[in-house]
Amino acid sequence: MRTIVKLFLLTWFAVLLVACGRTPLQEQQAYVFGTRVEVIVVGDDPEQGRKAIAAVLREFDRLHRAYHAWQPSELSALNDAIAAGLPHVVSPELASFIREAQTLSQQGNFLFDPGIGRLIKLWGFQADEFKAELPPEADIRAWLASKPSIADIRIDGNTVKSRNRQVALDFGGYLKGVALDRAAQILREMGIHNALINIGGNIMALGSKEGKKWRVGIQHPRQPGPLATVTLDDGEAIGTSGDYQRFFEVDGQRYAHLLDPRTGRPANHTQAVTVLIPAGPKAGTLSDASSKPIFVAGPDNWRDMARKMGVGFVLRVDSDNHIFVTEALHKRLEYLGKEQQITVVP
Repeated sequence: MRTIVKLFLLTWFAVLLVACGRTPLQEQQAYVFGTRVEVIVVGDDPEQGRKAIAAVLREFDRLHRAYHAWQPSELSALNDAIAAGLPHVVSPELASFIREAQTLSQQGNFLFDPGIGRLIKLWGFQADEFKAELPPEADIRAWLASKPSIADIRIDGNTVKSRNRQVALDFGGYLKGVALDRAAQILREMGIHNALINIGGNIMALGSKEGKKWRVGIQHPRQPGPLATVTLDDGEAIGTSGDYQRFFEVDGQRYAHLLDPRTGRPANHTQAVTVLIPAGPKAGTLSDASSKPIFVAGPDNWRDMARKMGVGFVLRVDSDNHIFVTEALHKRLEYLGKEQQITVVP
């Protein structure tokens, strides 16, 4: 049996606390960024909580619409200009996102690279539903020969241009993390200090639930029950990159959306990577962007990549169901269920 880990919010745990606790809890779910999002707020003023959650969800929707990679948006307009070889004036926010994504991509040796949008489209992952169809080998080779990367983009003020017309930006591996940081900022500005934000498995904790730390789980997605749980301190974020949500199968082989820019193909040596990021102004962003290069780096290089990205709390499940976990994260996990094959690394 294949064991794959998936980060999920232990909603049942939160509901149990509601039943037992005295402080009102406000919760709302939505579908944004192509995934389910959930915001839970704990506080004595239910109306304040509802307003704060509504403000967070409005910001999520704005980010989703403004930076959608394949529907009309500011980002798609920029991609059209790049394809035409034209400079394009963007908003200060988008210019800032590109600069930040360039820095993160460089740290990850460009294994996380939002400039590979054409490759993502080639594999059929710029769609709400995926077709079980492999791209032509000639098209993959042509893409590899063009070597597009976010590093090809130059920014002068708010004017963006690219030296490579094959670059197409896709912030799918970055924007959920940005949204976590935005949500935390909005909630705190609105006087909310105890909350849990979940964007498709990228989770940030604020404060606590009546003095008890928020607890989230790392679960086997193809069977019930979590592999382990971990409690999060105020401001910490946790995120997972895995092959179990966005994928298709051909002849019994799984092809996931986590693409290796070096090969032009999905990385198939890893099932999932979970990272925990300590509290900081960019904890959410890093929980999203750092898991990708660690995932793609593979069995011989994932630990070095984690160090390069400055991430000390990592859990990786390889293609043979073997679990590797850094000592720092291992100390914080509470393992559940059947005994697993686990290797603890420095």
